[in-house]
Amino acid sequence: MAVSAAKENILKRIRQALSNPVPVPFPQSEGANSVFNPVPDDLGVVFAEEFIKLQGKFAFCADEADMLQQVQQLITAKEWTKVYCSEDKWNDSFSNTISLSTCDVSVTGCELLVARTGTIVMSAAQQSGRTTSVYAPIHICIAYTSQLVYDIKDALQAVKEKYTGNIPSLITFASGPSRTADIEKTLVTGVHGPKEVYCFLVEA
Repeated sequence: MAVSAAKENILKRIRQALSNPVPVPFPQSEGANSVFNPVPDDLGVVFAEEFIKLQGKFAFCADEADMLQQVQQLITAKEWTKVYCSEDKWNDSFSNTISLSTCDVSVTGCELLVARTGTIVMSAAQQSGRTTSVYAPIHICIAYTSQLVYDIKDALQAVKEKYTGNIPSLITFASGPSRTADIEKTLVTGVHGPKEVYCFLVEA
C-alpha cells in the first residue's frame, strides 16, 4: 500500500510539472545548432590558416609553372642536395637521388587536403607509397585546389568513391610536422617523422 501511495505522489508531481512548463534557461544548448561552423567559401584560406597553426609552411602557387619555380627556389635556398621524388609528374624536375634513407627532402603529392584541420591525406595507392612522406627529414607536399575538402568525413567519402571496391591498404592523415610531448610534457618535433612539412597549393 505504501508503494502505491509513493507512486501516486510521484505521478501527481509529474502531472503538476507538465501543466506548468518551465522555460528552458539556455535555449542555445538544445543541440539544434551544428557543432562546426558552416563550410566557408575559400577552403584554401582555411587550410592555410590551420596548417600554419600546426607549424606547417604554406605557399600558394598561381599555376604549375609558378609551383615548379617556387619549389626549386626553396631547394636552392635551403641547400638541399639530395632530393627524393618518386612521382612521375615531378621526378625530372626535382629528383636527384634514389635513396630515401639518406635524402635531405622528399617531394610527394597527396590524395586530399582537409581544410578544417589543416591535414594532408595520403595513401599507399600513391606513387610515393607508404614511406616517402615519413622517412625523409623534410617533406614537401604538392597539392591542387581541386583536392580541397572541408572535413575528414568528406575526405573519407572522396577516397571511398575514388577507389571503389579497392580501398588503399593505408590512408595517412598528417597534420604538420611529427611531434610528441611525451618527454617531460615538452613539445618536440621531428621525433617519428619529418621535422618540417611544406605544402605548395596550386590553383587548379
